Amino acid sequence: MNTLSRRDAVLLVLLTLAWGFTWPVMKYGVRELPPLFFRMLCIAGALPILALVARLTKVSLALPRADWPGVVRLAVPNVVVWHIAVILALTMLPAGRSAILGYTMPLWAALIGALWFGEHPPARHWVGVAAALAATGLLLSSELMSLAGRPTGTLLMLFAAASWGYGTHQARRHAIHVPALTAIFWMLTLALLALSATSLAFERDRWRLPRPHEWAAIGFNMSISIAFSHVVWLRLARRLPPAASGLSMMMIPALGVFSSMWLLGERPRWQDYVALALIIFSLATVLLPASLLPSPAKRERGRG
Repeated sequence: MNTLSRRDAVLLVLLTLAWGFTWPVMKYGVRELPPLFFRMLCIAGALPILALVARLTKVSLALPRADWPGVVRLAVPNVVVWHIAVILALTMLPAGRSAILGYTMPLWAALIGALWFGEHPPARHWVGVAAALAATGLLLSSELMSLAGRPTGTLLMLFAAASWGYGTHQARRHAIHVPALTAIFWMLTLALLALSATSLAFERDRWRLPRPHEWAAIGFNMSISIAFSHVVWLRLARRLPPAASGLSMMMIPALGVFSSMWLLGERPRWQDYVALALIIFSLATVLLPASLLPSPAKRERGRG
């Protein structure tokens, strides 16, 4: 079993904080800037940083022609659709609620695996699916019942999460024979092209130079949320014990909710807290190793 060094443990904490705080920072960035334009600038700034990291670590960014179809196949659901749908949804939803909905991904991954790819998830995964469905229904009904509700934003976030879930299956089934940093660089490049085209088509008349506080949000996203986080994740992905990666992902929606309260003054409703608890439970059933989850035998031994 993999063990985590002190350095990797610190990096994991920083990565979890970075992805948790990304939600309120993105929300802050799109309060006045066109959302697709904002995300376009973030990725445009992150790519040179990733190219510099590749140069320093002697990783080639050359992508053989044979690997382009695989990169495109992975980029569309995991990166292109995710970035576009999430940033549009954030203009309609609180950042904390967006984070909760984004991490319904395991629900969609389990459903897609069973219905599309003929997989047979273990029973505990279906318990997690039920919890995530309950959380989704609770938040969607809250938006539909509120006079100021934005169900379109909720549906966009669910679409983003489902696309990410589908993308996880594509990643497992279609290997690409280049370093992960190379693949991520080109997937983000494809996302930049898609964001640039859609922003040019629908937001061109609203383009302007960002103000200082908007540059701060762009700077955080391009350097921390995208460049730093991807590089750190590539380092940790093959070293992390399953329990550590599962617990890290479980913390991100909670950090998204509470950092949005702190930074943006958001006031979650009771539905958000209940949905957050359901999503964390759902993530635990899907992501944590079965050995860490309580079983009837363990409970009986504990009572003895």
